[in-house]
Amino acid sequence: MTLRWTIPAALSFLLCIAVAPSHAQDDVVGVVTDPCATQKTPDQVPAGQWMTYILSHDFGKLCQYRAQNAELLRAGNAPRVVFMGDSITEFWGKQNPAFFTNGYVDRGISGQTTSQMLLRFRQDVIDLHPQAVHILAGTNDVAGNTGPVTLEQVEGNIASMAELAKANGIRVILGSIPPAAHFQWRPEIHPVDTIRTLNAWIKTYAARNGFAYVDYYDALTTAQGGMKQGLADDGVHPTKQGYAAMEPLARAAIQAATPSK
Repeated sequence: MTLRWTIPAALSFLLCIAVAPSHAQDDVVGVVTDPCATQKTPDQVPAGQWMTYILSHDFGKLCQYRAQNAELLRAGNAPRVVFMGDSITEFWGKQNPAFFTNGYVDRGISGQTTSQMLLRFRQDVIDLHPQAVHILAGTNDVAGNTGPVTLEQVEGNIASMAELAKANGIRVILGSIPPAAHFQWRPEIHPVDTIRTLNAWIKTYAARNGFAYVDYYDALTTAQGGMKQGLADDGVHPTKQGYAAMEPLARAAIQAATPSK
């Protein structure tokens, strides 16, 4: 039998081939019971291919905190606050683990954009039943870590996380994006104006919806929109001194949102 293709059908077929991620023969794909059980580690992937592998197999990195979440749920320890964010949040816990006590739980993942955080928000926040969520996000969207994006899309992702939290009885604390005059991994991007624009939106959105807003930006920034000297080694990620400047602001917002008994 001769297979006859219409032009649209042929183009659709070729497009599917072009965009479909490549998989090794031993990769598990599709809907499965436990995707994390077969996920490879960086040393099991050919050199230089880890980022491609993880973005196509676990875009939101839902496997990263899966075991810790399960342990919290088994112990019946509902957090007071879950900190949702990117490397600025993840490194916060590494730089000062003592801060993440008294029911503070760190769920930051390095490199993540708001679209990735939204994907894992149910697992890493809602299902843990915290009193509040601290959302600190947007740096990597400005840097374009998962591709080009509009301001409206970034704002929508942040709003979606906040509204999901509110719908589940979780208090919302929105942090401003910390200042950055440049990104070492994206030197072609000039982030100052975009960060200021997003922060203005976050502040207005928080006020309009009765959410707490934490202004880390003003505490850390120079007049030029970069990090103050000594508060970040690379201009983006806070040092211990940088986090020390942020912590009283975070505690004040948490205390206002979730008064301790």
